[in-house]
Amino acid sequence: MIYIFLFFLSFLLTYAIREFAIKKSIMDIPNERSSHTIPTPRGGGLAIIITFYIGLFFVKEDISRELFLALFAALPIVIIGLIDDIISLSSKLRFTVQALSAILALYLLGGVDSIDFVLFKLTGWWLNLVALFFMIWLTNLYNFLDGIDGYAGTQTLTLGLGIFFIFSSDLGLVLVVASLGFLLLNWHKASIFMGDVGSATLGFIFGVLSFSNVGQGGEIYFWLVALSLFWFDATVTLLRRYKNGEKITEAHRKHAYQRLVQSGWSHEKVTIGLLLFNTFFLLLLYWFENWGGVFLVSLVFLFAIMRFIEHKKGFE
Repeated sequence: MIYIFLFFLSFLLTYAIREFAIKKSIMDIPNERSSHTIPTPRGGGLAIIITFYIGLFFVKEDISRELFLALFAALPIVIIGLIDDIISLSSKLRFTVQALSAILALYLLGGVDSIDFVLFKLTGWWLNLVALFFMIWLTNLYNFLDGIDGYAGTQTLTLGLGIFFIFSSDLGLVLVVASLGFLLLNWHKASIFMGDVGSATLGFIFGVLSFSNVGQGGEIYFWLVALSLFWFDATVTLLRRYKNGEKITEAHRKHAYQRLVQSGWSHEKVTIGLLLFNTFFLLLLYWFENWGGVFLVSLVFLFAIMRFIEHKKGFE
């Protein structure tokens, strides 16, 4: 019953935020780097975040006290993201807030002692620096990948399903219903966008979850696979732009998913592709114990997808 309530809460909050944004002219205005053609209200991701935190209190017995507290380290990012959706803030200010929030989250989690990766068990204090970088990067790349209708919301939906079915954690269901209520108004053609308040906060929340014990454990392979389309696209694109001598802080339309839209694919088709890819690999994670092997298979698919998109629309 609580999940039905949370679903309708997310939908009603999204609708109310859309009406408020229209009234106050809080709009995303299309430019040459946009994947949209008409002004659209933004900030709808706030509905996901509010619903998530309300739902968090209903499932707090399902997670550790450390994780419960660490998830609230995202609140400064919520605030800075909301302000940025109304008046643009400098990237330095946003980065500083993200870094401080990540440090607080790691402190509340008790730090990172070890990570199992490939054939090695990595240990040492330096892993906290890796975790810090990962959280900040995931916060920003989730924002970068929120560029077409339904894309970031669908990623949240599938990740929530993975957390629920693989880790048997009701926290996953909270993410599912919170994103579903928003997606009803964000599916193509979207009548409201997620905005920084939603995308950056969700990226940070997933960064926190990546280094926590959710259910049976927070193995890093799950997060690398479940978020693979996002981190792979963002990281490869960033490195290619840097290699080309481009200013990497400038907005652009060179991410793989954006180039696929430019090649003629609809927003809906690209988003459904994300849904199918994520579902397939979540099933592999569910069926097979060798998550490292699943991760390697996902990399093969990701390189193949990148080559396919390169053929459809080059990196110009």
